[in-house]
This record gives sequence, C-alpha cells and structure tokens, in this order.
Amino acid sequence: MGKEFWKSACPHDCPSACSLEVERLSPTRIGRIRGAAANSYTDGVVCAKVARYAERVHHPDRLTQPLQRVGEKGKGEFRPIAWDDALNEVADAFRRATSRHGAEAVWPYHSGGTMGVVQRWGLDRLRHAFGYSRQKTTICVTPAESGWRAGVGKLTGPDPREMAEADLIVVWGGNPVSTQVNAMTHIAKARKRRGAKLVVVDVYRTPTVEAADIGLVLRPGTDGALALALMHVLLQEGLVDRDYLARYTDFDAGVESHLADKTPQWASAITGLPVEEIVAFARLYGGTERSFLRLGFGFTRSRNGAAAMHAVTCLPALTGAWRHPGGGAFFLNLDNWGLDLTLAHGLDMQDKSTRILDQSRIGPVLCGEADALAGGPPVAAMLMQNANSANVAPDSAAVARGLSREDLFVCVHEQFMTATARYADILLPAAMFLEYDDIYYGLGHTHLTVGPAVVGRHAECRTNHELVCDLARRLGASQPSFRMSAVELLDATLRASGKGTWAEAAARGWIDCAEGFEASHFVDRFPSSDGRFHFKPDWAAVGPYHAGMKPLPDHLQNYDRETMDLPFRLVVPPARGFLNTTFTETPGSIAREGEPRALIHTDDAARLGLAEGTMVRLGNGRGEVTVRARPVPTARPGVVVVEGNWPSDAYPGRVGVNVLIGADPVPPNGGVAFHDTAIWMRAA
Repeated sequence: MGKEFWKSACPHDCPSACSLEVERLSPTRIGRIRGAAANSYTDGVVCAKVARYAERVHHPDRLTQPLQRVGEKGKGEFRPIAWDDALNEVADAFRRATSRHGAEAVWPYHSGGTMGVVQRWGLDRLRHAFGYSRQKTTICVTPAESGWRAGVGKLTGPDPREMAEADLIVVWGGNPVSTQVNAMTHIAKARKRRGAKLVVVDVYRTPTVEAADIGLVLRPGTDGALALALMHVLLQEGLVDRDYLARYTDFDAGVESHLADKTPQWASAITGLPVEEIVAFARLYGGTERSFLRLGFGFTRSRNGAAAMHAVTCLPALTGAWRHPGGGAFFLNLDNWGLDLTLAHGLDMQDKSTRILDQSRIGPVLCGEADALAGGPPVAAMLMQNANSANVAPDSAAVARGLSREDLFVCVHEQFMTATARYADILLPAAMFLEYDDIYYGLGHTHLTVGPAVVGRHAECRTNHELVCDLARRLGASQPSFRMSAVELLDATLRASGKGTWAEAAARGWIDCAEGFEASHFVDRFPSSDGRFHFKPDWAAVGPYHAGMKPLPDHLQNYDRETMDLPFRLVVPPARGFLNTTFTETPGSIAREGEPRALIHTDDAARLGLAEGTMVRLGNGRGEVTVRARPVPTARPGVVVVEGNWPSDAYPGRVGVNVLIGADPVPPNGGVAFHDTAIWMRAA
C-alpha cells in the first residue's frame, strides 16, 4: 500500500506560507511533511523545522485539557477544569471588566502563532461584536511597511518567482537560508541559468551572507547611509534612468542636491564598509538592468528602520529597474489579496471610535502607562491567542509585571505551557494547524495557501475559531458568523471575493493572486495617491511618530548608539531552528541550536578575557541577561549577536534577552527596534 499524502499549508509567521504535502499515517497521526512540488513558489521545498512537524503534533508536553490557576501568577500552578466551566469563568470575567470600566477594558490579543484568515484574525469578530479594545499589530512588519508605503504606496510588487529571471539579486536585511528557504530556491535558479550574482547586506555573517557572491557586513542601524551613498555614486557616474525618474517619480533637483554630499567616504565612516566596496556595489547595481532587491525585516528593526527602508526602495526608481522582468524590488504582499473579510473578521460590527492598543507596547499597556492606554481605562481582562508575549514582546520585565497584576484576568489559549501561559487565570488547550481548516496569506509570494484539516483533534484541544464562537455566544452575540463553522466562513469569504469556493481551493491547495507584469511592475503608475514613486515622502500621512523625519531619502541618527557606559550594540535575529518561540520545544530544533549564545567579535572577546563557553552578562537600564560567549568574527567589533527567541528558562539566569529591548514605538507608525539596543558586557 502506498503512502498517503494530504494537502495542507504552513500556518506560521513566515513569508513563505508553504504549500505542504503531509504524510497521514492514521486519522490521528502524521509522518513526514514535504513541500508541494506542484506549487511553483514552494517548489517542493520546505524548511527542516516544518519537515519535522510530527515532533510538535505528537509532543508529550502538549496541553490536553482546560486548566485553572491555583497558585501565584507566573508560577504555572493549575488544576483541571471542565470546558464549560472554564468558558463561564472567562465570560464572567469579561462581563465584570465591562461593568467596572467599560467594554474597552477587555483586550482580545493575537499575534503570529498562526497567520490564518479565520484562526488568527477571527478573534477580531469577538472584539468588534462587543466593543472591546482594538489592536494595532505592529510587532513584526510596521517599520518596514511604513518605509515601503512612504515611497511605493502599497505593499505589493513583482512576483518573487521573477528572481529566477534576474541577473543580480540583492538580499538586504534578510537571511532566507535560515528563515525563508524557498526564496533561495529561486535565487539558485537565477545563479545556475543566468549566472546571476547574489549580494547580501546584513550586520553579521549569516548563512545567507556565507552563500553570497558579495557579502556586505555593516554596523547595525546604518543601512540608510549605505543606500544614500549608492544613490550618490549612481548619480555621479550617470547610472540612472532620467526618463524614468521624470515620468514615474517626484525626483527633482532638491533630492539630487540632498544626495550630493552623501559620498562613499561619508557612508564608510558610518557603516564601517570600505569605500571601494560601496563604490563597487553601486557600479554593479547600476550596471545591471535586471536587478532584483529582495528586502527583509532585519534592517528595519531599528529606530531609523522606516527611513532606511524608504532609502533602499529609492534605488530601483533611480535606475528604472522596475521596467525589466527580474527587476525592481519586493518586500511583502499585503494589499493584493482581494479578500472580502467583512464576515470573517466582523468588519460590519466594527466601531472605529473604539480605542486601539499597540501590541508591541503590551508591557506599558498592562502596566497602566497613560499614553499606551490611549486615554482609555486600564486593561482588566484579556483573551490571548497565538501569542507568547512574556518571551516575544519587548521590555519583557514590564510584560511580566503587567501579567502579574492581581486585578487583571487573563485567559490564554495555547498549545504548550509557555512563559505567557504560566500567567493565565484560565489556560485552554489549542489545536494545531493540521487539526483545523484555514487559508493563509503568502506574504512572500502571490499565493493564498489552503490548509484543510489532516488529522483529528488532540485530546480536548479546540480551535481558535471554536473558542471565539463559544465565548461570543455565552456573552450574548447573535451574529450568524458565531454559528458558522470555519469552512462555512471560508467558503462565504471566497465566494464574496470572487475566488471560487472552499472545496475548489482545498482541492487545488492554493489560489494564485499574481497581478501580472504590468500591475506588479507599476508600468502605468505606482500605487500611490498621485501615481508616482515618492523620493519625498509624507511621513505625517504614514503615522503619528513622524517628528524629526525629513521629506527626503535619509539616514536618521536616532538609533541607540553606543556610549561610554553602553559600549556595545545588541542584535537579536532569528535562529535557523526556531520561529519566534515556536519550535523551541521540539527535540530536532533544540538539538540543532543547543543553547543561547552571545556571538562576540574575537577582538572584543580577547580584550575582555572571554573564551568559548565563558558566562557573560549583557545589560542596560532595563535589566540584564546571563549567557554563554562564543567568540567569532561574524559581526563588526562592538556588535553582539544573540540568535533565537529562546524561552527564558533556557538562560542560566532564567531571564530572556528581550528584557533588554525597548518598547518605545519606532517612527513614524510604531513597531519594535529589536536590533537597536546599546548594552554593556562583562564576564559573569
């Protein structure tokens, strides 16, 4: 008998949103997972951590039944409770909070544990139905999104499969070898078929930098300066498309004058890159028509990240690379899906006067800081889905203080006993993606990927959608969507969007929403208000924290630079084996990553007397972390890299690295400066 593979889709917070083929061993058990070969973006490839997903689905530590707190918050002491009783407790807590402080005192909170149209954002139906506080989802994409929108207008661009048609691919601030392996598949095609060159810009020698023809390792927070110097060289050496600039952009003499003193020498002093490397990169880029910029999140997770993203997006507008197949730039697709989400997300119930709380500022929100509360009442009750904020959010000490409040009721719907789950008053067991139906946004390509359920529920686990509906009905909601199954909601959404039916999508495994060359390359116009690319952005229109931002391509110097007391810069990028704190519990990923390590330049290690395995303390005004040292010349001197969002328990002092990260909003529209932290370092 042959092996049985079922179609599915990866739900995780990764731009690839891979189409999958899952080996189904029985109605309750899976085997191997592989990428769907018939999907031309996934192309049969899937990351190692998802390939081993059976380790998560069948993990002995999965939560199996509802639990009620019996001990101190944060200690993780619970007793079993029946589902009905648990739901009644949650509903009663929401009613009490509403009675005492108003509906805005309840904050349903979700993050990227799943990217499902229904299983993640369906929680918004609950908030809209009862007028609970809304959520600004800034923790991941907002600085980069802000910079892209400032120039291009909307989050869309060339089909990433076009990388295979490029002669030069620049991966800027991304590490796809570790975090988006499918992108490397299409890059490899270009290198093999066309002899394309790969340039990678980053702040340390990632596996992607190691795989590049040219790897440029610069100081954290200085990408904008590099982009300005590249523009300077392109203009000075006549490597720009003046006709394109005149027809498609707002470029003028003022912009050119602004760039006149942004020389390679100026940028070299800021970035640490040699002048000759900057000039050579500019000439290579300007001399290659089919140049494809694949932009990542990494370089935007700085207080000047939005300005840096905007500066980098100016490059293909300057050279006219958008004109060519395999040319232009791509960051994410968010604005091209064409889904009518009125029913699925309860948009018809939304009251836009209800306050919006910033997910990145969950620590200040829960600690009652007035500006974070947006003029409203304290948060008195929460339902948290797909989120491990005690580890993942910035300023994790503030998050812990907030979650520890005795006057705050927290229900956590989770798969494992995470750091956040330990603070729950009611802890409910959550289903995994192979146990439910949903559709996912392929942010890094053009597909909506479709994930029908493959196996039955584990123990007493329920889906996010089921919990939202059960709770809404207990609270008195009468809207039809709370009585519809996930499949019924998804089918209605697809039909309303003119995208067929659920049955058709599930049979295919994906829906390709590619817009075609003319639309995705902005042949007629850019998706901005005036149809032009904006070298002169209106930052005030992008977000409220725009003070100090210039209406020009710029390198802001507002990032957290080193001082006498804080002489090092900390960067906290993803690890290959983890995705945020997902997979930190699976044996394969733990075996690969080992333990938290601080990657310290060998010169710094020698000066401080640090050897391999030496315990070091990293700290600043927010707290301190103890971790083992690994001396290696991977970043520039003065830069410390701690890969992976390890659980706090994995650190010798049981304090995770995000205790060091600030929760102040990144200009102009919020987000977290995860890679922008000044610290001290000393032997433990």
